[in-house]
Amino acid sequence: MSVIDLRSDTVTQPTPGMRAAMAVAQTGDDVYGEDPTVSRLEAELASRLGFAAGLFVPSGTMSNLLALMAHCERGDEYIVGQQSHTYKYEGGGAAVLGSIQPQPLELQADGSLDLDHVVATIKPDDFHFARTRLLALENTMQGKVLALDYLARARKVCSAHGLALHLDGARLYNAAVKLGVPAADITRHFDSVSICLSKGLGAPVGSVLCGSMPLIGKARRLRKMLGGGMRQAGSLAAAGLYALEHHVQRLADDHAHAAYLAEGLAKAGYAVEPVQTNMVYVALGEQAGAFAAFAAERDVKVTAAPRMRLVTHLDVSRADVERTVEVFAEFAGKSRCGPSN
Repeated sequence: MSVIDLRSDTVTQPTPGMRAAMAVAQTGDDVYGEDPTVSRLEAELASRLGFAAGLFVPSGTMSNLLALMAHCERGDEYIVGQQSHTYKYEGGGAAVLGSIQPQPLELQADGSLDLDHVVATIKPDDFHFARTRLLALENTMQGKVLALDYLARARKVCSAHGLALHLDGARLYNAAVKLGVPAADITRHFDSVSICLSKGLGAPVGSVLCGSMPLIGKARRLRKMLGGGMRQAGSLAAAGLYALEHHVQRLADDHAHAAYLAEGLAKAGYAVEPVQTNMVYVALGEQAGAFAAFAAERDVKVTAAPRMRLVTHLDVSRADVERTVEVFAEFAGKSRCGPSN
């Protein structure tokens, strides 16, 4: 049997159509601005999302870091969620490389930040404090979609207090498909947005940062400083263009598979959090390690964590979901304590 990998939607393989597009892509030296396919990808995403310019970079981590460093100077501060990638999962780059102080806040149950708490956290204009310059949000946040009216209110807060607003939109298109709106209806509230091509969209590598011409100009200079300038990158950009044309609407399939997986796990007796997009969180507690080993023996890959995240993607079929449910049910039957609740 084939291996079912539910650790993340970053594990996808390029489809045959994507590989064909990559094989015939026009290339040039992108550091000189001469790769036509990279330029087309940057312009296409910027246009779709309502921005003046885009910048193709190797990773979402770099894209977010470039945004933070372009918005903030040394000694400035950004407000961010405790569980957000730009704070918790990207190596502390803003602080280490940008000398930018993070001000993390606890997330609410829906993945948002309490905007009253955000306002209360903004530092006074006093040399004792770091200067609060930016609010960074993430959408989706642990699979949860931020409501459009919340984004509008966040925009008003930032405008009223002189803050820029950045979106880590690693799974922006999952949010747009779930809401049934164009992605631009989400991004119109932001000064910059990072879009990851190598998660649900299924490209092998790359992200695009979108923003104003001055912001992207500054980010392009910073990209070179951070070692992110690529040469004949058109083959990678071609994969991103293919993903935008062929893999956006199919994200609804991933959402449906996640909902079906959650339903099956609940029927097997597991405590499962409500599902909105392509992520299922199931309580395994102290049995997480034992289950991960048990599942691996049955060709199902998961990340061992008490609050286990299972992620559906284009390489996970309905049959794969059914087989995964069977593995969970088998484990529950063999465990003396049963599933953790």
